[in-house]
Amino acid sequence: MLAGWTPTGPDAAEARDRTLALLADGPVALTRHHLPGHLTASALILDAAGARVLLCLHGKLHRWVQLGGHCEPGDETLAGAALREATEESGIAGLVIDPVPIDVDIHPVRCQGGSLHHDVRFAVFAPPDAVEQVSDESEALGWFPTDRLPEPLAGGTAKLVAPALAVHAHRAR
Repeated sequence: MLAGWTPTGPDAAEARDRTLALLADGPVALTRHHLPGHLTASALILDAAGARVLLCLHGKLHRWVQLGGHCEPGDETLAGAALREATEESGIAGLVIDPVPIDVDIHPVRCQGGSLHHDVRFAVFAPPDAVEQVSDESEALGWFPTDRLPEPLAGGTAKLVAPALAVHAHRAR
């Protein structure tokens, strides 16, 4: 999927290429036990109107971030992992994911004493009647206007809004 993906910018292109190189290590690159880095999947959730995003106040980072996390053995695709994580962390049933990534980002994390997350990011759309429920992984959840994101915000979260809104506009046609 990543080999055929058209990156949304130069940083995403570099991250895609580095992630493809990481995948040469085999299935272990999908697990947090792979110290050079591992794949994760995340989702920027938009409300049905495309006016707000759902973010979580991460319990460990104490920053507002998109929802997501580690791949699990039952995940068949990265999009499936992102959708599973978004559903688990938001408590919202009926989320719909666009299977084409909107970004790939590599950032340092504390997994296994220090590693890298190669995070493949997707746009996810909530149904009109969505009601979120805070999970054990976050301190809070909140809907925020796409042009007024909260602080403190995780570094790569803001850059997801424009490509997610583009996907939303394309779906609305």
